[in-house]
Amino acid sequence: MAAPIVDADYLKEIDKARRDLRALIACKDCAPIMLRLAWHDAGTYDASTKTGGPNGSIRNEEEYSHGANSGLKIALDFCEQVKAKHPKITYADLYQLAGVVAVEVTGGPTIDFVPGRRDSMVSTKEGRLPDAKQGDTYFLNCL
Repeated sequence: MAAPIVDADYLKEIDKARRDLRALIACKDCAPIMLRLAWHDAGTYDASTKTGGPNGSIRNEEEYSHGANSGLKIALDFCEQVKAKHPKITYADLYQLAGVVAVEVTGGPTIDFVPGRRDSMVSTKEGRLPDAKQGDTYFLNCL
């Protein structure tokens, strides 16, 4: 799929979606699962093949059904509420923006958000997330 055209209109939609996500996350008290959604969509990136990553493919049942993604359908459904109001925004941008807003809502720093991610319907195979049990060295080797 083509990357979105990040023009003034797209940036306005991002700002509106950011406000809607802020309200939704505060109301539903769902910051942890939204941050987890962003991580699980992005965490499949493989530097050696340049595949996976924050491309919105986690919305596909094939991918959100992976064992490691258990429970993320809740966050996907929350994001659909925002996507319905802002259909121009890619799922890839929406999920990463949800993670950024989750950090901010919980008292973390304001994070600069750079939009422009393209959506993909190609799901990664199960097992692509870095194994947290392997420690920092394993994670850094995945980058």
